[in-house]
Amino acid sequence: MEKVKVDFEACKGCGLCVMACPKKLMQIGSKSNNKGYFVVECSDQNACISCTSCARMCPDSALEVSK
Repeated sequence: MEKVKVDFEACKGCGLCVMACPKKLMQIGSKSNNKGYFVVECSDQNACISCTSCARMCPDSALEVSK
């Protein structure tokens, strides 16, 4: 089950969610969106504790976290 969903086109790869994740699961990915930004990804969905720190930190509301 995917706990962290990333809106691929809304993400601008700023990295704020990467810094906010207490488990260090968020990372800048290798795929870019139509705007040329490298989009973030969760490296281990199963290890995610659904704390929503990443989503709260995102200035573009590009992350959705579920339990």
